[in-house]
Amino acid sequence: MVIIKDYVQRENSLGETFYALLVQGGIEVVKSKESGRNYITAKTASVPSTFPEEICKSLIGQELPGSVKKVECEPYEITDQETGEVRQLNFRYEYIQEGETVDEVIHEDQVQSMSN
Repeated sequence: MVIIKDYVQRENSLGETFYALLVQGGIEVVKSKESGRNYITAKTASVPSTFPEEICKSLIGQELPGSVKKVECEPYEITDQETGEVRQLNFRYEYIQEGETVDEVIHEDQVQSMSN
């Protein structure tokens, strides 16, 4: 299960605004690459919606069946807002519906990219 934690306003390639829901998966224990110590975290993903802001706001706290998984993608750069450090990443976190596999999500994303 994932929980809807928040929503954000975004803009598509045509300049039209829409709202995306921010969903968060369950907690997990991860080992730090730097210190070797364990810490607890939860992955978050952004899911586009067709809902107006009022409905997005009312959905906060709702649960959805599924999970948030790490999915490989084309490399991109991200800037740490606190340090200004620029890093290159080749993954993103995606909401995966219950019963769907990561491979299905990757294939669907590739098909959509080719048709654009």
